[in-house]
Amino acid sequence: MWLRSLIVASFLQMGVVGAANAAGPFGSVNVGNWIGGAFSNDQTGAFSHCAATAPYANGVMLVVGQNAAGSWTLSFASPSYRFKQGENAAIDVIFDGQEQARLFATANQPNMLTAVMPANVTRTFQKAGLMVATSGRTVLNFDLTSAGTVVTALANCVTRVKADGLSKAGDFTKVAAKPQAAPDKQAPPASGKSGRGKSGTGFVVSASGHLVTNNHVINGCVGDIKGNLTGEAAMVLRVVSTDANNDLALLQAPSTTAFKDFARIRDRSFHSGDSVVAIGFPYHGLLSSDFTVTTGIVSSLSGMRNDTRFLQISAPVQPGNSGGPLFDTTGQIVGVVTGKIPGLRIAAVTGDIPENINFAIKTGALRDFLDNSVVPYQTAEPKGELKTTDIAGNARAYTMLISCTATEQADAKR
Repeated sequence: MWLRSLIVASFLQMGVVGAANAAGPFGSVNVGNWIGGAFSNDQTGAFSHCAATAPYANGVMLVVGQNAAGSWTLSFASPSYRFKQGENAAIDVIFDGQEQARLFATANQPNMLTAVMPANVTRTFQKAGLMVATSGRTVLNFDLTSAGTVVTALANCVTRVKADGLSKAGDFTKVAAKPQAAPDKQAPPASGKSGRGKSGTGFVVSASGHLVTNNHVINGCVGDIKGNLTGEAAMVLRVVSTDANNDLALLQAPSTTAFKDFARIRDRSFHSGDSVVAIGFPYHGLLSSDFTVTTGIVSSLSGMRNDTRFLQISAPVQPGNSGGPLFDTTGQIVGVVTGKIPGLRIAAVTGDIPENINFAIKTGALRDFLDNSVVPYQTAEPKGELKTTDIAGNARAYTMLISCTATEQADAKR
């Protein structure tokens, strides 16, 4: 009880969501470690906002709220903060290791930073399980397990207080209606299509235009799957075969398209410590429209739980790199980039964020897949090291951005 009393006291003293003289709470929001309710402006007596706060082991309290006008805010509060009135700070937030946004916060109180959350960020906050917030050199993790319920309860709080007044405030966690967190979000059509773009990387492995990518890159795509080389027009790709167990997919370009250059698969063993080059299209639409190039080494010849189908690599990869080629220093394919360790989930369990732990499918699984699909791929012996710039230059002719429109369910599994 003493902790809850401390939270409520701090909650009121901090002037949550910009209401400098807030009175309350009226009614209640009580979900997990989150507590709050409705608040009024002491000077006018009018309803001001609904908000809830939760303490974290890192010493920071999160405060999320919605005001009477419908705007959402997110605050970071701590007794150790010493901000000047009106001081500004940029806070980068990443949700579940994928969705990211930059919030611009202001110190309305010495011990709290408050930022307005756009509707799209509020929706992501509502659905996320983990949030990492970075400002300067400070990096903080926040478990958002109950955040969806809290956002729904606060939206219900605003709706009910505006309709019935503060005098009838009650338990706002009892929600009969659908969540009101994102008034600009339209319901998906009956077909289940969300209209949201999904992208990854693929690479050509034959003169006939066969492309390899990850199965999860195309899984759930509706309509056409398109591929395009950097700076060139997109072409519609046909799905030839898939292997969900090994996360591989084979696509084919139109028969009218010819490829003089395509990737060759290394025909010699690979070792831990060998250098690798990863190429792909991470965060398409946010970063460069050209592919990106990263380098590292083979950290291990097996993946999670000693899965021998995979290589563990230190070359940094991001969402969008999936399905991209992994090269050795001679420019031969040694793997298909497939993903990274779920760092934020690991951090939630261990308290430490793992770094540079990424994975690629080995060429053994790749060659079996291509053999079963009767693809005329080529192998090559490594004959001499190339500069990274030369490897990237050669790859430009056959490394494609793969894109499609995905269903809501498929997009959520990226």
